[in-house]
Amino acid sequence: MALVLNEEQVMLKDSAAGFLAQNATVAHLRALRDSDNERGFSDEVWAEMVQMGWASIAIPEVYGGLGYGYTGLGLVLEQMGRNLTVSPLQSSVLLAATLIGELASAEQKERLLPAIAGGEMLVSVALQEGPHHAPLSCVLSAVADGDDFVLNGTKVLVLDAIAADTFIVIARNSGEAGDEKGLSAFLVDAVTSGLTIAPRSLVDSRSAGALLLKDVRVPATNMLGISGEIWEGLNRALDIANIGLAAELLGLSAEAFERTLAYLKERKQFGRVIGSFQGLQHRAAELFAELELARSIVLQALQAIDAGEKDLSLLASAAKAKLCEVAQRTTNEGIQMHGGIGMTDEHEIGFFIKRARVAQHTCGDYNYHLDRFATLNGF
Repeated sequence: MALVLNEEQVMLKDSAAGFLAQNATVAHLRALRDSDNERGFSDEVWAEMVQMGWASIAIPEVYGGLGYGYTGLGLVLEQMGRNLTVSPLQSSVLLAATLIGELASAEQKERLLPAIAGGEMLVSVALQEGPHHAPLSCVLSAVADGDDFVLNGTKVLVLDAIAADTFIVIARNSGEAGDEKGLSAFLVDAVTSGLTIAPRSLVDSRSAGALLLKDVRVPATNMLGISGEIWEGLNRALDIANIGLAAELLGLSAEAFERTLAYLKERKQFGRVIGSFQGLQHRAAELFAELELARSIVLQALQAIDAGEKDLSLLASAAKAKLCEVAQRTTNEGIQMHGGIGMTDEHEIGFFIKRARVAQHTCGDYNYHLDRFATLNGF
């Protein structure tokens, strides 16, 4: 597997870079934050992304997508990381559409995926119930009642919850917390009786929410996949999502590094640019080497998805853990090398560390994936 981009992929990457540099930069993120936009993103910019086909890149052509694959989606996510672009691409396309592709019936895919690809529907996955990512710890209950299921429980850190039209709620209808069997997925419309959506603002200024489900009744036809048997599909969808998040973290880390490098070349102390100090040169060189390694593992993981490799878990956890580590170090060094100015809200470098911390913890942080990688290797 050659770790290089083909001509079409290079064109997609350049196109995304150009569009985002004009329409969805850190300055736009600051404006969104200061406007108190509850939805958390610009509907106009999102509509343009949809027109360019970004929402349909990884969706199969038979369901209204471009069928371009996750490598293409990863390239767009990388550029979004560089610009700290806010959009529902991660929640509705990377995670929700992928989960639908893994679990849904042909009829459900025909109904849902074209709507997501066309920007007509925003879907968000409601999985997490505690402060940390632990998908098997789900205890939100789903109790059969005639031809319906009644859902009760709470979900937290649901991405783009305020803007979502529909949620994929992961619930347990048998077994206990920690069991792979017993998990099911249900489509729940945002306006369903008994569902309360509480907005939450994250440190990176993006929109999230908590869901409270009290006697929420959904028809059995709203179930995705086989009752109690969704773990394999959910696990693969989470692997793909983590690889996509690693791609975003790669772009974020690369941009933070390049901004820091530019600052080292212009900031003067004692009559010399600080980039001439050997200690800072060594730290910058180490960051450069780490970024090159990170770039390779992300591209390998994206290509593995498109190649149809069945067991992605090892590679997904390796990619996410590595990019969590690189993003942590790159953004920390960015703040430190900028000095006092890096701590101010007026300077943009601080926005990168905030987004990095949220993306690191989404779908499992460094410690989660390092432990998972070790466990999968038999340790």
